[in-house]
Amino acid sequence: MDTTKATQTSSTMTAAQAIVECMKREDIPFAFGVPGESYLPLLDAIGDEPSIHFISARHESGASFMAEGYAKSTLKPGVVMATRGVGASNLSIGVHTAFQDSTPMVVFLGQVHSKFRNREGFQEVDLDRYFGHIAKWAVEVQDADRIPELVQRAFLTAQSGRPGPVVVSLPEDVLPAESDMVFGPATVKPKPAPSPEDADEVEQLLAEAEKPLIIAGGGVKSSQAEDTLVTFANRYHVPVMAAFRRHDVFPNDHPLYAGHLGLGTNPAILETVKEADLIIALGTRLSEVTTQDYTIITTNKQLVHIDINMDTIGKVYRPNVGIAADANETLRTLLTMDIHPRWKGWADTRHQEYERVSRLNVSHNDGIHQHIMAMLNRTLPADALLTNDAGNFAGWLHAHYPFTKKHTYVGPTSGAMGYGMPAALGAKLAFPNKPVVALSGDGGFMMTVQELETAVRNHIPVICVVFNNNMYGTIRMHQELQYPEKVVGTDLGSVAFADLAASVGADGYTAESSEAFAESLETAMQADRPTVIEVFTDKEQISVSSTITQIRNRAK
Repeated sequence: MDTTKATQTSSTMTAAQAIVECMKREDIPFAFGVPGESYLPLLDAIGDEPSIHFISARHESGASFMAEGYAKSTLKPGVVMATRGVGASNLSIGVHTAFQDSTPMVVFLGQVHSKFRNREGFQEVDLDRYFGHIAKWAVEVQDADRIPELVQRAFLTAQSGRPGPVVVSLPEDVLPAESDMVFGPATVKPKPAPSPEDADEVEQLLAEAEKPLIIAGGGVKSSQAEDTLVTFANRYHVPVMAAFRRHDVFPNDHPLYAGHLGLGTNPAILETVKEADLIIALGTRLSEVTTQDYTIITTNKQLVHIDINMDTIGKVYRPNVGIAADANETLRTLLTMDIHPRWKGWADTRHQEYERVSRLNVSHNDGIHQHIMAMLNRTLPADALLTNDAGNFAGWLHAHYPFTKKHTYVGPTSGAMGYGMPAALGAKLAFPNKPVVALSGDGGFMMTVQELETAVRNHIPVICVVFNNNMYGTIRMHQELQYPEKVVGTDLGSVAFADLAASVGADGYTAESSEAFAESLETAMQADRPTVIEVFTDKEQISVSSTITQIRNRAK
Protein backbone atom coordinates (compact mmCIF):
# COMPACT_ATOMS: atom_id res chain seq x y z
CA MET A 1 0.00 0.00 0.00
CA ASP A 2 1.22 3.50 -0.81
CA THR A 3 1.26 5.05 2.66
CA THR A 4 1.79 8.55 1.28
CA LYS A 5 -1.75 8.52 -0.06
CA ALA A 6 -3.19 7.42 3.26
CA THR A 7 -1.57 10.17 5.34
CA GLN A 8 -3.05 13.58 6.04
CA THR A 9 -0.78 16.52 5.32
CA SER A 10 -1.10 20.23 5.92
CA SER A 11 0.46 23.39 4.59
CA THR A 12 -0.23 27.10 4.32
CA MET A 13 -1.41 28.22 0.89
CA THR A 14 -4.20 30.06 -0.89
CA ALA A 15 -7.54 28.46 -1.59
CA ALA A 16 -6.70 28.46 -5.32
CA GLN A 17 -3.42 26.65 -4.66
CA ALA A 18 -5.28 24.17 -2.47
CA ILE A 19 -7.62 23.31 -5.37
CA VAL A 20 -4.60 22.61 -7.57
CA GLU A 21 -3.11 20.45 -4.82
CA CYS A 22 -6.33 18.41 -4.71
CA MET A 23 -6.17 17.97 -8.47
CA LYS A 24 -2.56 16.79 -8.22
CA ARG A 25 -3.51 14.22 -5.60
CA GLU A 26 -6.19 12.90 -7.94
CA ASP A 27 -3.66 12.71 -10.82
CA ILE A 28 -5.60 15.15 -13.00
CA PRO A 29 -3.36 16.21 -15.92
CA PHE A 30 -5.84 18.44 -17.78
CA ALA A 31 -8.36 21.14 -16.94
CA PHE A 32 -10.67 22.44 -19.66
CA GLY A 33 -12.35 25.82 -19.68
CA VAL A 34 -12.69 29.40 -20.84
CA PRO A 35 -10.72 31.94 -18.75
CA GLY A 36 -12.67 34.39 -16.61
CA GLU A 37 -11.75 37.17 -14.23
CA SER A 38 -13.76 35.62 -11.40
CA TYR A 39 -11.31 32.73 -11.03
CA LEU A 40 -7.99 34.28 -12.05
CA PRO A 41 -6.22 33.07 -8.87
CA LEU A 42 -7.07 29.48 -9.81
CA LEU A 43 -5.77 29.96 -13.35
CA ASP A 44 -2.60 31.47 -11.90
CA ALA A 45 -2.12 28.50 -9.58
CA ILE A 46 -2.57 26.06 -12.49
CA GLY A 47 0.02 28.05 -14.43
CA ASP A 48 2.52 27.39 -11.62
CA GLU A 49 1.88 23.62 -11.66
CA PRO A 50 3.77 21.85 -14.48
CA SER A 51 1.82 18.58 -14.13
CA ILE A 52 -1.52 20.21 -15.05
CA HIS A 53 -2.22 21.67 -18.48
CA PHE A 54 -5.10 24.09 -18.98
CA ILE A 55 -6.88 23.58 -22.32
CA SER A 56 -8.42 26.95 -23.17
CA ALA A 57 -11.53 26.42 -25.29
CA ARG A 58 -13.47 28.78 -27.54
CA HIS A 59 -16.79 28.21 -25.74
CA GLU A 60 -17.73 26.72 -22.41
CA SER A 61 -20.02 24.10 -23.94
CA GLY A 62 -17.10 22.81 -25.98
CA ALA A 63 -14.89 22.77 -22.88
CA SER A 64 -17.46 20.75 -20.94
CA PHE A 65 -17.81 18.23 -23.77
CA MET A 66 -14.01 17.89 -23.89
CA ALA A 67 -13.93 17.19 -20.16
CA GLU A 68 -16.80 14.70 -20.48
CA GLY A 69 -15.15 12.88 -23.40
CA TYR A 70 -11.85 12.77 -21.52
CA ALA A 71 -13.58 11.35 -18.45
CA LYS A 72 -15.49 8.71 -20.45
CA SER A 73 -12.20 7.62 -21.98
CA THR A 74 -9.98 7.55 -18.89
CA LEU A 75 -12.67 6.75 -16.27
CA LYS A 76 -11.09 9.58 -14.25
CA PRO A 77 -12.93 12.82 -13.46
CA GLY A 78 -12.97 15.41 -16.19
CA VAL A 79 -12.29 18.89 -14.79
CA VAL A 80 -13.88 21.95 -16.37
CA MET A 81 -13.81 25.61 -15.32
CA ALA A 82 -15.83 28.69 -16.19
CA THR A 83 -16.75 32.11 -14.89
CA ARG A 84 -19.89 33.05 -12.96
CA GLY A 85 -23.41 32.80 -14.34
CA VAL A 86 -22.68 33.32 -18.04
CA GLY A 87 -19.90 30.76 -18.35
CA ALA A 88 -21.71 28.38 -16.05
CA SER A 89 -24.85 28.56 -18.19
CA ASN A 90 -22.85 27.86 -21.33
CA LEU A 91 -21.27 24.71 -19.91
CA SER A 92 -24.46 23.39 -18.31
CA ILE A 93 -25.16 21.16 -21.35
CA GLY A 94 -21.96 19.25 -20.59
CA VAL A 95 -22.99 18.89 -16.95
CA HIS A 96 -26.36 17.50 -18.02
CA THR A 97 -24.62 15.07 -20.38
CA ALA A 98 -22.32 13.89 -17.59
CA PHE A 99 -25.34 13.44 -15.32
CA GLN A 100 -27.39 11.38 -17.79
CA ASP A 101 -24.33 9.45 -18.98
CA SER A 102 -22.99 8.74 -15.46
CA THR A 103 -19.64 10.37 -16.22
CA PRO A 104 -17.37 11.63 -13.40
CA MET A 105 -16.84 15.38 -13.67
CA VAL A 106 -15.79 18.16 -11.31
CA VAL A 107 -16.83 21.68 -12.31
CA PHE A 108 -15.14 24.74 -10.79
CA LEU A 109 -17.08 27.96 -11.30
CA GLY A 110 -16.01 31.45 -10.39
CA GLN A 111 -18.64 33.33 -8.38
CA VAL A 112 -19.17 36.98 -7.50
CA HIS A 113 -17.53 38.42 -4.39
CA SER A 114 -19.20 37.25 -1.19
CA LYS A 115 -20.10 40.85 -0.25
CA PHE A 116 -22.02 41.21 -3.51
CA ARG A 117 -24.05 38.01 -3.21
CA ASN A 118 -27.85 38.32 -3.22
CA ARG A 119 -27.64 41.86 -4.67
CA GLU A 120 -27.96 40.73 -8.29
CA GLY A 121 -24.27 41.35 -8.74
CA PHE A 122 -22.56 41.32 -12.13
CA GLN A 123 -23.34 37.94 -13.79
CA GLU A 124 -24.63 36.61 -10.46
CA VAL A 125 -26.49 33.28 -10.40
CA ASP A 126 -27.08 31.02 -7.40
CA LEU A 127 -24.87 28.36 -8.94
CA ASP A 128 -25.47 25.65 -6.35
CA ARG A 129 -29.24 26.00 -6.86
CA TYR A 130 -28.91 26.35 -10.64
CA PHE A 131 -27.09 23.02 -10.97
CA GLY A 132 -28.74 21.24 -8.06
CA HIS A 133 -31.01 18.98 -10.11
CA ILE A 134 -28.52 18.07 -12.86
CA ALA A 135 -25.50 17.40 -10.64
CA LYS A 136 -24.79 14.78 -8.02
CA TRP A 137 -23.85 17.57 -5.65
CA ALA A 138 -23.47 21.35 -5.92
CA VAL A 139 -21.81 23.47 -3.25
CA GLU A 140 -20.61 27.04 -2.77
CA VAL A 141 -17.45 27.38 -0.68
CA GLN A 142 -17.67 30.16 1.94
CA ASP A 143 -14.41 29.62 3.86
CA ALA A 144 -10.98 29.17 2.34
CA ASP A 145 -9.84 26.66 4.95
CA ARG A 146 -12.63 24.27 3.90
CA ILE A 147 -11.36 24.02 0.33
CA PRO A 148 -9.47 20.71 0.82
CA GLU A 149 -12.44 19.12 2.60
CA LEU A 150 -15.04 20.17 0.04
CA VAL A 151 -12.94 19.72 -3.10
CA GLN A 152 -11.73 16.28 -2.06
CA ARG A 153 -15.34 15.40 -1.26
CA ALA A 154 -16.26 16.62 -4.75
CA PHE A 155 -13.78 14.22 -6.35
CA LEU A 156 -15.01 11.36 -4.17
CA THR A 157 -18.66 12.08 -4.92
CA ALA A 158 -18.04 12.35 -8.65
CA GLN A 159 -16.40 8.91 -8.76
CA SER A 160 -18.25 6.85 -6.15
CA GLY A 161 -21.56 5.05 -6.58
CA ARG A 162 -23.12 6.06 -9.89
CA PRO A 163 -20.51 8.49 -11.28
CA GLY A 164 -21.61 11.97 -12.23
CA PRO A 165 -20.87 15.70 -12.16
CA VAL A 166 -20.19 17.78 -9.06
CA VAL A 167 -20.27 21.59 -9.17
CA VAL A 168 -18.13 23.76 -6.88
CA SER A 169 -18.94 27.50 -6.75
CA LEU A 170 -15.98 29.69 -5.78
CA PRO A 171 -16.59 33.31 -4.69
CA GLU A 172 -13.74 35.41 -6.05
CA ASP A 173 -12.73 36.68 -2.58
CA VAL A 174 -12.29 33.11 -1.30
CA LEU A 175 -9.76 32.02 -3.94
CA PRO A 176 -6.84 34.32 -2.94
CA ALA A 177 -7.38 33.85 0.82
CA GLU A 178 -4.61 32.00 2.66
CA SER A 179 -5.15 29.36 5.32
CA ASP A 180 -3.59 26.29 6.87
CA MET A 181 -4.89 23.60 4.50
CA VAL A 182 -5.29 20.02 5.68
CA PHE A 183 -5.46 17.36 2.94
CA GLY A 184 -6.69 13.82 3.21
CA PRO A 185 -5.76 10.85 0.99
CA ALA A 186 -6.70 10.64 -2.68
CA THR A 187 -9.98 9.04 -3.69
CA VAL A 188 -10.31 5.28 -3.58
CA LYS A 189 -13.48 4.24 -5.40
CA PRO A 190 -15.69 1.98 -3.28
CA LYS A 191 -16.44 -1.41 -4.90
CA PRO A 192 -19.32 -3.01 -3.00
CA ALA A 193 -19.88 -6.70 -3.62
CA PRO A 194 -23.17 -8.65 -3.61
CA SER A 195 -24.16 -10.78 -0.64
CA PRO A 196 -24.25 -14.59 -0.82
CA GLU A 197 -28.05 -14.37 -0.66
CA ASP A 198 -28.04 -12.10 -3.73
CA ALA A 199 -25.92 -14.60 -5.64
CA ASP A 200 -28.16 -17.50 -4.63
CA GLU A 201 -31.25 -15.68 -5.93
CA VAL A 202 -29.60 -14.99 -9.28
CA GLU A 203 -28.46 -18.59 -9.53
CA GLN A 204 -31.99 -19.85 -8.91
CA LEU A 205 -33.51 -17.58 -11.59
CA LEU A 206 -30.81 -18.45 -14.14
CA ALA A 207 -31.19 -22.16 -13.46
CA GLU A 208 -34.93 -21.91 -14.26
CA ALA A 209 -34.48 -19.75 -17.40
CA GLU A 210 -34.89 -20.94 -20.97
CA LYS A 211 -33.69 -17.82 -22.78
CA PRO A 212 -31.58 -15.53 -20.55
CA LEU A 213 -30.13 -12.26 -21.82
CA ILE A 214 -27.65 -9.71 -20.45
CA ILE A 215 -28.15 -6.00 -21.21
CA ALA A 216 -24.82 -4.37 -20.37
CA GLY A 217 -24.44 -0.64 -19.75
CA GLY A 218 -22.00 2.01 -18.65
CA GLY A 219 -21.60 0.52 -15.18
CA VAL A 220 -19.62 -2.30 -16.77
CA LYS A 221 -17.23 0.24 -18.26
CA SER A 222 -17.00 2.29 -15.05
CA SER A 223 -16.01 -0.78 -13.05
CA GLN A 224 -13.66 -2.00 -15.81
CA ALA A 225 -15.60 -5.25 -15.96
CA GLU A 226 -15.46 -5.83 -19.74
CA ASP A 227 -13.10 -8.81 -19.51
CA THR A 228 -15.01 -10.32 -16.61
CA LEU A 229 -18.24 -9.98 -18.59
CA VAL A 230 -16.69 -11.93 -21.46
CA THR A 231 -15.63 -14.65 -19.01
CA PHE A 232 -19.13 -14.74 -17.49
CA ALA A 233 -20.85 -14.90 -20.89
CA ASN A 234 -18.53 -17.68 -22.05
CA ARG A 235 -19.00 -19.76 -18.90
CA TYR A 236 -22.80 -19.66 -18.98
CA HIS A 237 -23.27 -19.06 -22.71
CA VAL A 238 -25.55 -16.07 -22.11
CA PRO A 239 -26.01 -13.62 -25.02
CA VAL A 240 -25.08 -9.99 -24.38
CA MET A 241 -26.63 -6.81 -25.76
CA ALA A 242 -25.17 -3.31 -25.38
CA ALA A 243 -27.30 -0.57 -23.83
CA PHE A 244 -27.74 2.67 -25.78
CA ARG A 245 -24.39 4.05 -26.93
CA ARG A 246 -22.33 1.60 -24.88
CA HIS A 247 -21.16 -0.30 -27.98
CA ASP A 248 -17.69 -1.20 -26.72
CA VAL A 249 -18.94 -2.81 -23.51
CA PHE A 250 -18.69 -6.24 -25.18
CA PRO A 251 -16.80 -7.33 -28.33
CA ASN A 252 -19.20 -7.01 -31.25
CA ASP A 253 -17.49 -9.93 -33.05
CA HIS A 254 -17.95 -12.29 -30.09
CA PRO A 255 -20.22 -15.28 -30.84
CA LEU A 256 -22.49 -14.26 -27.94
CA TYR A 257 -22.98 -10.62 -28.92
CA ALA A 258 -26.62 -9.97 -29.86
CA GLY A 259 -26.67 -6.29 -30.82
CA HIS A 260 -27.16 -2.72 -29.63
CA LEU A 261 -30.33 -1.30 -28.12
CA GLY A 262 -30.52 2.19 -29.55
CA LEU A 263 -32.50 4.47 -31.82
CA GLY A 264 -33.96 2.72 -34.84
CA THR A 265 -32.74 -0.71 -33.76
CA ASN A 266 -33.46 -3.40 -36.35
CA PRO A 267 -36.58 -5.45 -35.44
CA ALA A 268 -34.57 -8.67 -35.73
CA ILE A 269 -32.34 -7.49 -32.88
CA LEU A 270 -35.29 -6.36 -30.78
CA GLU A 271 -36.74 -9.87 -31.22
CA THR A 272 -33.95 -11.15 -28.94
CA VAL A 273 -35.33 -9.10 -26.05
CA LYS A 274 -38.89 -10.08 -26.85
CA GLU A 275 -38.01 -13.79 -26.77
CA ALA A 276 -35.92 -13.59 -23.58
CA ASP A 277 -37.57 -14.86 -20.39
CA LEU A 278 -34.84 -13.59 -18.02
CA ILE A 279 -33.06 -10.27 -18.39
CA ILE A 280 -29.95 -9.46 -16.39
CA ALA A 281 -29.60 -5.67 -16.55
CA LEU A 282 -25.97 -5.03 -15.66
CA GLY A 283 -24.81 -1.50 -14.93
CA THR A 284 -27.59 0.16 -16.92
CA ARG A 285 -30.35 2.48 -15.77
CA LEU A 286 -32.64 0.98 -18.45
CA SER A 287 -33.16 4.31 -20.15
CA GLU A 288 -35.98 5.35 -22.44
CA VAL A 289 -33.89 4.61 -25.55
CA THR A 290 -32.41 1.32 -24.33
CA THR A 291 -35.89 0.02 -23.48
CA GLN A 292 -37.47 1.40 -26.67
CA ASP A 293 -39.75 3.83 -24.83
CA TYR A 294 -40.05 1.48 -21.84
CA THR A 295 -41.81 -1.19 -23.88
CA ILE A 296 -39.53 -4.20 -24.36
CA ILE A 297 -39.17 -5.39 -20.77
CA THR A 298 -42.61 -6.85 -20.12
CA THR A 299 -44.23 -8.37 -17.04
CA ASN A 300 -43.81 -11.93 -18.34
CA LYS A 301 -40.04 -11.63 -18.01
CA GLN A 302 -37.95 -12.15 -14.90
CA LEU A 303 -35.60 -9.23 -14.22
CA VAL A 304 -32.32 -9.10 -12.34
CA HIS A 305 -31.14 -5.50 -12.02
CA ILE A 306 -27.53 -4.98 -10.93
CA ASP A 307 -26.33 -1.42 -10.43
CA ILE A 308 -23.95 0.30 -8.05
CA ASN A 309 -26.62 2.91 -7.25
CA MET A 310 -29.56 1.69 -5.18
CA ASP A 311 -31.73 4.56 -6.44
CA THR A 312 -31.44 3.20 -9.99
CA ILE A 313 -32.86 -0.20 -9.06
CA GLY A 314 -36.63 -0.22 -9.36
CA LYS A 315 -36.75 3.34 -10.73
CA VAL A 316 -38.11 2.13 -14.08
CA TYR A 317 -38.94 -1.56 -13.57
CA ARG A 318 -39.56 -3.50 -10.38
CA PRO A 319 -36.95 -6.29 -10.48
CA ASN A 320 -37.34 -9.84 -9.20
CA VAL A 321 -33.82 -9.46 -7.80
CA GLY A 322 -32.17 -6.08 -7.23
CA ILE A 323 -28.48 -5.93 -6.35
CA ALA A 324 -26.74 -2.69 -5.40
CA ALA A 325 -23.11 -3.55 -6.11
CA ASP A 326 -20.13 -2.96 -8.37
CA ALA A 327 -20.57 -4.70 -11.73
CA ASN A 328 -17.13 -6.31 -11.72
CA GLU A 329 -17.43 -7.56 -8.16
CA THR A 330 -20.88 -8.94 -8.91
CA LEU A 331 -19.76 -10.82 -12.00
CA ARG A 332 -16.79 -12.29 -10.14
CA THR A 333 -19.09 -13.50 -7.38
CA LEU A 334 -21.56 -15.00 -9.87
CA LEU A 335 -18.82 -16.95 -11.64
CA THR A 336 -19.14 -19.55 -8.87
CA MET A 337 -22.73 -20.45 -9.84
CA ASP A 338 -23.47 -24.08 -10.71
CA ILE A 339 -25.42 -23.58 -13.93
CA HIS A 340 -25.85 -25.94 -16.87
CA PRO A 341 -27.06 -23.87 -19.86
CA ARG A 342 -30.01 -25.19 -21.84
CA TRP A 343 -30.13 -22.20 -24.17
CA LYS A 344 -26.97 -22.57 -26.26
CA GLY A 345 -28.86 -23.04 -29.52
CA TRP A 346 -30.99 -19.96 -28.89
CA ALA A 347 -27.97 -17.85 -27.93
CA ASP A 348 -26.14 -18.86 -31.10
CA THR A 349 -29.20 -18.07 -33.23
CA ARG A 350 -29.52 -14.58 -31.77
CA HIS A 351 -25.89 -13.77 -32.62
CA GLN A 352 -26.46 -15.05 -36.14
CA GLU A 353 -29.45 -12.71 -36.46
CA TYR A 354 -27.29 -9.80 -35.30
CA GLU A 355 -24.68 -10.68 -37.90
CA ARG A 356 -27.29 -11.04 -40.63
CA VAL A 357 -28.72 -7.54 -40.21
CA SER A 358 -25.44 -5.81 -39.30
CA ARG A 359 -23.07 -7.25 -41.88
CA LEU A 360 -22.04 -4.79 -44.57
CA ASN A 361 -21.70 -6.26 -48.05
CA VAL A 362 -21.68 -2.97 -49.91
CA SER A 363 -22.26 -2.65 -53.62
CA HIS A 364 -22.32 0.31 -56.01
CA ASN A 365 -26.07 0.57 -55.39
CA ASP A 366 -25.62 1.33 -51.68
CA GLY A 367 -25.56 4.87 -50.34
CA ILE A 368 -22.42 6.68 -49.27
CA HIS A 369 -23.15 6.11 -45.57
CA GLN A 370 -22.76 2.34 -45.94
CA HIS A 371 -19.57 2.75 -47.98
CA ILE A 372 -18.06 5.02 -45.33
CA MET A 373 -18.82 2.58 -42.51
CA ALA A 374 -17.18 -0.20 -44.51
CA MET A 375 -14.12 1.97 -45.21
CA LEU A 376 -13.75 2.99 -41.58
CA ASN A 377 -13.89 -0.67 -40.60
CA ARG A 378 -11.27 -1.61 -43.21
CA THR A 379 -8.94 1.35 -42.65
CA LEU A 380 -8.95 2.02 -38.91
CA PRO A 381 -7.06 -0.24 -36.51
CA ALA A 382 -9.22 -2.23 -34.09
CA ASP A 383 -8.25 0.01 -31.17
CA ALA A 384 -9.24 3.27 -32.93
CA LEU A 385 -11.68 5.36 -30.92
CA LEU A 386 -14.82 6.83 -32.47
CA THR A 387 -17.04 9.57 -31.09
CA ASN A 388 -20.33 10.71 -32.50
CA ASP A 389 -22.59 13.71 -32.33
CA ALA A 390 -26.36 13.50 -32.20
CA GLY A 391 -28.09 12.97 -35.53
CA ASN A 392 -29.53 10.43 -37.93
CA PHE A 393 -26.11 9.90 -39.56
CA ALA A 394 -25.17 7.99 -36.39
CA GLY A 395 -27.74 5.33 -37.25
CA TRP A 396 -25.36 3.86 -39.82
CA LEU A 397 -22.54 3.81 -37.27
CA HIS A 398 -24.71 2.13 -34.65
CA ALA A 399 -26.08 -0.43 -37.10
CA HIS A 400 -22.97 -1.41 -39.02
CA TYR A 401 -19.63 -0.46 -37.42
CA PRO A 402 -18.21 -3.29 -35.25
CA PHE A 403 -16.55 -2.30 -31.98
CA THR A 404 -14.30 -5.21 -31.10
CA LYS A 405 -12.05 -3.69 -28.42
CA LYS A 406 -12.83 -1.90 -25.16
CA HIS A 407 -12.28 1.88 -24.87
CA THR A 408 -13.07 2.47 -28.54
CA TYR A 409 -16.34 4.42 -28.39
CA VAL A 410 -17.49 7.66 -26.76
CA GLY A 411 -20.99 8.97 -27.41
CA PRO A 412 -23.68 10.97 -25.61
CA THR A 413 -26.59 8.95 -24.25
CA SER A 414 -28.07 12.38 -23.46
CA GLY A 415 -28.31 13.01 -27.21
CA ALA A 416 -26.58 16.40 -27.01
CA MET A 417 -25.79 18.09 -30.32
CA GLY A 418 -22.35 19.62 -30.66
CA TYR A 419 -20.81 16.77 -28.65
CA GLY A 420 -18.85 14.73 -31.19
CA MET A 421 -15.83 16.86 -32.08
CA PRO A 422 -15.06 18.37 -28.63
CA ALA A 423 -15.47 14.95 -27.01
CA ALA A 424 -12.98 13.61 -29.55
CA LEU A 425 -10.43 16.20 -28.35
CA GLY A 426 -10.84 14.93 -24.79
CA ALA A 427 -10.60 11.32 -25.95
CA LYS A 428 -7.44 12.02 -27.97
CA LEU A 429 -5.79 13.61 -24.93
CA ALA A 430 -6.73 10.49 -22.99
CA PHE A 431 -5.37 8.14 -25.67
CA PRO A 432 -2.73 10.10 -27.65
CA ASN A 433 -1.52 6.99 -29.48
CA LYS A 434 -4.93 5.95 -30.79
CA PRO A 435 -6.52 7.29 -33.96
CA VAL A 436 -9.62 9.24 -32.89
CA VAL A 437 -12.40 9.90 -35.38
CA ALA A 438 -15.41 12.14 -34.69
CA LEU A 439 -18.58 11.67 -36.71
CA SER A 440 -21.00 14.61 -36.95
CA GLY A 441 -23.81 16.01 -39.02
CA ASP A 442 -23.58 19.52 -40.41
CA GLY A 443 -26.10 20.79 -37.82
CA GLY A 444 -24.31 19.42 -34.77
CA PHE A 445 -20.82 20.18 -36.04
CA MET A 446 -21.62 23.87 -36.44
CA MET A 447 -22.71 24.11 -32.80
CA THR A 448 -19.15 23.64 -31.53
CA VAL A 449 -17.10 24.05 -34.72
CA GLN A 450 -15.00 26.76 -33.08
CA GLU A 451 -13.23 24.05 -31.06
CA LEU A 452 -11.46 23.00 -34.25
CA GLU A 453 -9.16 25.96 -33.59
CA THR A 454 -8.63 24.59 -30.07
CA ALA A 455 -7.49 21.33 -31.66
CA VAL A 456 -5.06 23.16 -33.94
CA ARG A 457 -3.67 25.39 -31.19
CA ASN A 458 -3.10 22.44 -28.84
CA HIS A 459 -1.90 20.02 -31.54
CA ILE A 460 -4.69 17.49 -30.99
CA PRO A 461 -4.87 15.51 -34.26
CA VAL A 462 -8.46 14.27 -34.52
CA ILE A 463 -10.22 13.34 -37.76
CA CYS A 464 -13.68 14.87 -38.12
CA VAL A 465 -16.10 13.34 -40.61
CA VAL A 466 -19.01 15.72 -41.30
CA PHE A 467 -22.08 14.31 -43.05
CA ASN A 468 -23.54 17.34 -44.79
CA ASN A 469 -27.15 17.27 -46.01
CA ASN A 470 -27.84 20.96 -45.28
CA MET A 471 -30.54 20.28 -42.72
CA TYR A 472 -31.34 19.22 -39.17
CA GLY A 473 -31.98 15.69 -40.40
CA THR A 474 -33.33 14.01 -37.27
CA ILE A 475 -35.84 16.77 -36.65
CA ARG A 476 -36.80 16.77 -40.33
CA MET A 477 -37.50 13.04 -40.08
CA HIS A 478 -39.85 13.55 -37.12
CA GLN A 479 -41.37 16.53 -38.90
CA GLU A 480 -42.17 14.37 -41.93
CA LEU A 481 -43.59 11.65 -39.69
CA GLN A 482 -45.95 14.02 -37.90
CA TYR A 483 -46.53 16.79 -40.46
CA PRO A 484 -45.74 15.31 -43.90
CA GLU A 485 -44.49 17.68 -46.58
CA LYS A 486 -44.61 20.66 -44.21
CA VAL A 487 -41.02 21.77 -43.65
CA VAL A 488 -40.45 24.48 -41.04
CA GLY A 489 -37.05 25.51 -39.71
CA THR A 490 -35.11 22.36 -40.54
CA ASP A 491 -33.50 23.40 -43.84
CA LEU A 492 -30.03 24.90 -43.43
CA GLY A 493 -27.74 26.94 -45.62
CA SER A 494 -24.53 25.88 -47.26
CA VAL A 495 -21.26 25.76 -45.31
CA ALA A 496 -17.91 24.97 -46.96
CA PHE A 497 -16.51 22.85 -44.14
CA ALA A 498 -13.19 22.11 -45.86
CA ASP A 499 -12.59 25.83 -46.31
CA LEU A 500 -13.70 26.52 -42.75
CA ALA A 501 -11.16 23.96 -41.50
CA ALA A 502 -8.38 25.54 -43.54
CA SER A 503 -9.23 28.98 -42.16
CA VAL A 504 -8.23 27.90 -38.62
CA GLY A 505 -5.17 25.92 -39.68
CA ALA A 506 -6.67 22.43 -39.97
CA ASP A 507 -6.66 20.22 -43.05
CA GLY A 508 -9.91 20.11 -44.99
CA TYR A 509 -11.23 17.76 -47.67
CA THR A 510 -14.51 17.26 -49.48
CA ALA A 511 -15.85 13.87 -50.50
CA GLU A 512 -18.62 13.57 -53.06
CA SER A 513 -17.90 9.86 -53.59
CA SER A 514 -16.76 6.87 -51.56
CA GLU A 515 -13.48 6.85 -53.51
CA ALA A 516 -12.78 10.47 -52.57
CA PHE A 517 -13.53 9.69 -48.93
CA ALA A 518 -11.16 6.72 -48.93
CA GLU A 519 -8.35 8.86 -50.32
CA SER A 520 -8.99 11.66 -47.81
CA LEU A 521 -9.11 9.24 -44.88
CA GLU A 522 -5.80 7.64 -45.85
CA THR A 523 -4.19 11.08 -46.14
CA ALA A 524 -5.58 12.19 -42.79
CA MET A 525 -4.33 9.02 -41.08
CA GLN A 526 -0.81 9.78 -42.30
CA ALA A 527 -0.84 13.53 -41.64
CA ASP A 528 -1.42 13.39 -37.88
CA ARG A 529 -3.10 16.81 -37.94
CA PRO A 530 -6.61 18.04 -37.09
CA THR A 531 -8.60 17.20 -40.20
CA VAL A 532 -12.14 17.70 -41.47
CA ILE A 533 -13.57 15.45 -44.19
CA GLU A 534 -16.85 16.81 -45.50
CA VAL A 535 -19.13 14.13 -46.95
CA PHE A 536 -22.00 15.30 -49.13
CA THR A 537 -25.13 13.25 -48.50
CA ASP A 538 -28.57 13.18 -50.05
CA LYS A 539 -31.44 14.71 -48.09
CA GLU A 540 -33.72 12.02 -49.44
CA GLN A 541 -31.88 9.22 -47.56
CA ILE A 542 -32.88 10.61 -44.20
CA SER A 543 -32.32 7.49 -42.07
CA VAL A 544 -30.99 3.95 -42.21
CA SER A 545 -34.43 2.49 -42.86
CA SER A 546 -36.38 5.15 -44.77
CA THR A 547 -36.28 7.88 -47.38
CA ILE A 548 -38.34 11.06 -47.13
CA THR A 549 -40.57 9.78 -49.94
CA GLN A 550 -41.19 6.51 -48.12
CA ILE A 551 -42.12 8.38 -44.92
CA ARG A 552 -44.54 10.60 -46.85
CA ASN A 553 -46.09 7.64 -48.66
CA ARG A 554 -46.68 5.80 -45.40
CA ALA A 555 -48.35 8.90 -43.97
CA LYS A 556 -50.67 9.05 -47.01
